Amino acid sequence: MLDATKTINGFFCTMYHEGQWLTNVTSAEATVEINKEEIPRAGTRWIGHKQTSLTGSGSMTGYKITNELAKRIGQIADDTQAAFVTELIMKIDDPENNEGKTRIRLKGVQFDSIPLLNYEVNSIVEQETPFTFSGFEYLD
Repeated sequence: MLDATKTINGFFCTMYHEGQWLTNVTSAEATVEINKEEIPRAGTRWIGHKQTSLTGSGSMTGYKITNELAKRIGQIADDTQAAFVTELIMKIDDPENNEGKTRIRLKGVQFDSIPLLNYEVNSIVEQETPFTFSGFEYLD
């Protein structure tokens, strides 16, 4: 039977960039898609599949606090600068579930768009920042 106290509470999930807790991030996700090629086989109608590559993608959503990250992502618009490539650490640390504690380092993070500005009158400004990554490592 499910022990309800062991379910992970998102309140205890955090995102870090360059060692700093991004306190404004309210949700985040990261996924690795396994890409496959179809392999036709003789003597059967069933198609086999060969795993050929991996694609890491994710996003983080949070409150708009500063323009620091947007400026760093936006440096690619300056033809004299390289693209902004970084690492992020995602952490789950629910004190009621020691087995669920997780820290994952996302390597080679590149953002998919430059978050210039969005807003809605009478609402807190939030922004979603999608990204791709080229590797990960469990730290715990």
